[in-house]
Amino acid sequence: MKKPTWVIDKEKARRAERSETLWLFGLHAVRDALVNPARDRRRLVVTRNAADKLSEAIVASGLAPEIVDPRKFDVPIDPASVHQGAALEVRPLDWGETRALCAPGDGAGLVVLLDRVSDPQNVGAILRSAEVFGARAVIATQRHAAPETGALAKTASGALERQPYLRVRNLAEEMELLQSLGYLLIGLDGGAAQDLDHALGSVPPGPVGLVLGAEGPGLRERTRDNCDLLARIPAAGGFGSLNVSNAAAVALYAARRGQRAARG
Repeated sequence: MKKPTWVIDKEKARRAERSETLWLFGLHAVRDALVNPARDRRRLVVTRNAADKLSEAIVASGLAPEIVDPRKFDVPIDPASVHQGAALEVRPLDWGETRALCAPGDGAGLVVLLDRVSDPQNVGAILRSAEVFGARAVIATQRHAAPETGALAKTASGALERQPYLRVRNLAEEMELLQSLGYLLIGLDGGAAQDLDHALGSVPPGPVGLVLGAEGPGLRERTRDNCDLLARIPAAGGFGSLNVSNAAAVALYAARRGQRAARG
């Protein structure tokens, strides 16, 4: 019996996904990927100077480097990229499922959900903040969100190797799953009636999910509706707006501080 076209297309997409690779670049991103046992590494291209700086990580990885002339750094990355003489071809990381990663367990969980945040530099910076403040995961959609790329990894400065970054099909369904695990979801919205500190102080102790939207459009209507409450980061002046990665850092700090205070 002949398979339906949609089944064939889905199988092709899965095969393509399994064979997908990307190039990481820059000394920090490459070093951390080389020493990450969960990272599937394929090809390492470095200049002699970069090889010397990465020597311990290269030995630990067991990967044989290709030493190239700095003037002939021929790898498929943007020529304007600041690669620092190091590029590594890898498979995307597989972090597993939201339920397992974000189960609160001991201590209060903390996650970040991104609604169509597509700038890789913003997502990279958010991953760094999420790692610093102990978030269980950063969750974004498969479409209309920044994928795992060399630019994202470089901005994350190694955090991509340690901070789970989950790409999901349906953000609303993931929000419902987190709520079933006990998470209170707070949407960051500049027009909200209450400040973030007040919102965090008015709810019982427990796991928290911070939901942030793209700069400009903000949270989509369905995403807003699925939040348990909305809150704003108060501004002292009239400008009243933060870059999404800065807003994430402030919100993560406030949420972690609130959780620690609640534990006494």
